[in-house]
Amino acid sequence: MNQLRDRHGVTGPLLEVDGLSVDFAVDNFWIPAAKDLQYSVSAGKCLAIVGESGSGKSASSMSMLGLLPKNARVTGSVRLAGREILGLKGDDLQRVRGSEIAVIFQEPMTALNPVFTVGFQIVETLRIHTGMTPSEAKERALELLSLVELPDPLKAYNSYPHQLSGGQRQRAMIAQSISCDPWLLIADEPTTALDVTVQAEILDLMRDLRHRLDSAILLITHDMGVVADLADYIVVMRNGVIVERGTVEGVFANPQHPYTQQLLAAVPRIGAVGDGEVIDTTAALAGDTSAIRLADVAAEEDAARRAGLGTPVLSFDNVAIDYPKKGRVPAFRAVEDATFAIYPGEVTGLVGESGSGKTTVGRAAIGLLPIAEGAANVVGHDISNANRRLLHQVHKDVGIVFQDPSSSLNPRLPVGQSIGEPLLLAGIAKGGKLETRVKELLDSVELPRSYSSRYPHELSGGQKQRIGIARALALQPKLLIADEPTSALDVSVQATVLELLKRLQADLGFACLFISHDLAVVDTLADRIIVMHHGKIVEQGATGQILRAPKEAYTQRLIAAVPVPDPAEQRKRREARAAILEADRAAS
Repeated sequence: MNQLRDRHGVTGPLLEVDGLSVDFAVDNFWIPAAKDLQYSVSAGKCLAIVGESGSGKSASSMSMLGLLPKNARVTGSVRLAGREILGLKGDDLQRVRGSEIAVIFQEPMTALNPVFTVGFQIVETLRIHTGMTPSEAKERALELLSLVELPDPLKAYNSYPHQLSGGQRQRAMIAQSISCDPWLLIADEPTTALDVTVQAEILDLMRDLRHRLDSAILLITHDMGVVADLADYIVVMRNGVIVERGTVEGVFANPQHPYTQQLLAAVPRIGAVGDGEVIDTTAALAGDTSAIRLADVAAEEDAARRAGLGTPVLSFDNVAIDYPKKGRVPAFRAVEDATFAIYPGEVTGLVGESGSGKTTVGRAAIGLLPIAEGAANVVGHDISNANRRLLHQVHKDVGIVFQDPSSSLNPRLPVGQSIGEPLLLAGIAKGGKLETRVKELLDSVELPRSYSSRYPHELSGGQKQRIGIARALALQPKLLIADEPTSALDVSVQATVLELLKRLQADLGFACLFISHDLAVVDTLADRIIVMHHGKIVEQGATGQILRAPKEAYTQRLIAAVPVPDPAEQRKRREARAAILEADRAAS
């Protein structure tokens, strides 16, 4: 018998959900968010609830703990260890929260209190639920921070949330969540905002904690690669209804519902090179000789292709980029010795973790950051010491698509005006001609022309990103800089936006610097890949060359950390990644 069954006498599933429905009152009407959900999960097992935004997966899970707004109506039954918990109030609900069911939220900065140290918040949780003395709680908090593998537990204990990196904050929140040894852990998109290497570490941590504590995990996500890596069972939701369920191996091998098939098909697969061919990146990581030969062929083909492309649209030669001093924050060098070139019609992926300098390179390429050293040439202009007039000329030939379309569009302007603004400011079109051009741009991003009169808040995330692309292409740029343009989107919306970018690039022939931390996404678009780490370019080459035979240990770790939507393949990749990390530790 496992630990939980010994302690609580549970002989069946730990969590049983039966007929759970959630509705929200909107303008005197009940709008359903989840309908008649039924599932169960046993101790030591992980059940993944997958679906896109609005499918009801988070609303239904948060309803168990009474975390929905007052306009919510929840019906049905939720039993934890045989006890009904739906509708609990006051102290009874407080005892369940934290000690029996804990939640790992998507964004730790909003879940952790910014005015208290991490240690104080963990100690507070322990004292409320266990009655420990302050010294006992501090000792336990430091033990928990060690358990989640923070490099310096005492430093993390005394730090405020903003003083930790994204991955460290997520680990600190997990430490707080497991502080009372919860029976059930609800992980709501726990890795969406993280780099792939940090994501892999967090998934390893959750897998280890699950076995160590014998807790059940309810994993809420739209990332099928994460599901393949961690989950035992899967429930697929769409429009508040469960459309498919089963073991992860069974559903991934033979999805029955068209929506599940669509979700799996939309996941970008690292190594997919078209015509059904997939690069065996696991074999490449193991140093397979045939993979090395194919990588050499890819490099030769890339060199031959580039030989006839003429003058680069963007070139950096030993470029260094500094961030100037701001208040108490001293000046620091963000990028050093960057050398690369992008030719007409070429898509180059710039990959690396947060803080590697990717976005800094993109900002410097359009003159938003000065060049400290070296030479930078953009669309035929040397911008190493550019003035405002020169940058104005450069900007006519360079477009940019930002990560968050909501913050890059003016909320007070109809999207038609946002699209037409570059044309108007450049003096290229106005009046009827401008209106016609805006409609043509909406056509190009496959949106109805009537959308020109809508405001950003009336559009979905994918539609807003299409507007951002249309605006970036308004001046028919020679170079497009796309900075994480799909990272905030659902997987199927991401797939359509990537397909749109691919089609537009083929039709219009612009060069593109595609910035991302996700190699699988870059792989769908890029002719070449540049890998950055700690402000330096560590490796660059043809996409097939980098994926088949990465030379640098950092690139190998980056590739190995990308989860794939195939449980068996993901297990192999996890083992390959563990071997790489072990070799790195032995070498150091």
